[in-house]
Amino acid sequence: MKINWKTFFLIAALYDGLLGLVFFFLYNTLFPLLEITLPNNTSYIHLTAAFVFVQGVGYWIVFRDPDGNHGIVKLGVIYKSIFAGLAAYYWAIGELLHPIFGLLGILDVLFLVGFILFLMNPQSQSLPAGR
Repeated sequence: MKINWKTFFLIAALYDGLLGLVFFFLYNTLFPLLEITLPNNTSYIHLTAAFVFVQGVGYWIVFRDPDGNHGIVKLGVIYKSIFAGLAAYYWAIGELLHPIFGLLGILDVLFLVGFILFLMNPQSQSLPAGR
């Protein structure tokens, strides 16, 4: 089995781009659906959602030119590590806002593994899985 890096980064772009848009525009529906109390100031949601959307744009740029955008992938490693780490920490101490953020942290770990595999062999558009 081989990894098609362009497809991988397209999925990453769509994932973070759509996630950012959903949290930015649909938080008023999403939070009550998840039984999460809305903050008294929506800037917390908008600032975070906009950042997630921008990460999606970055992965779109990588999708368009994987070999020319290793720096964006390195930034993605940092971003995914921090989000997954914080989600795990708050999950472990019982203060995670909602289990959905734990799931998002797990998904970020999967993307993180892919980013690291890509950076280990950036010249290849496909890499044997499990290597």
